Amino acid sequence: QVQLVESGGGLVQAGDSLRLSCAASGRAFSSYIMGWFRQAPGKEREFVARIWWSGETAYADVVKGRFTISRVNAKDTVYLQMNNLKPEDTAVYYCAVGQRPGSVSYWGQGTQVTVSS
Repeated sequence: QVQLVESGGGLVQAGDSLRLSCAASGRAFSSYIMGWFRQAPGKEREFVARIWWSGETAYADVVKGRFTISRVNAKDTVYLQMNNLKPEDTAVYYCAVGQRPGSVSYWGQGTQVTVSS
């Protein structure tokens, strides 16, 4: 059974930092692309960041310079370091895994991030 389990969400104030983790199990994911999406109340789910097995990364413009994605291939784990958080970052953050950009094979259940001003 494939599982993606997110952790690290919480309630913080603007300017604070959080580090999200996603642990994948049930299959070897070292060759997969791993990434993060988020969805705020009443809004569509949006892409946040992705990372290839090689370490190459891509980010949404609104998080560039503030968020950093990383992975440990041997552990099938991906992280999202979020610095200088803003109220507009408030959302449920979802871990995702796929073999090609734009093609998600598995989703996590999400972790809530709330940023107050």
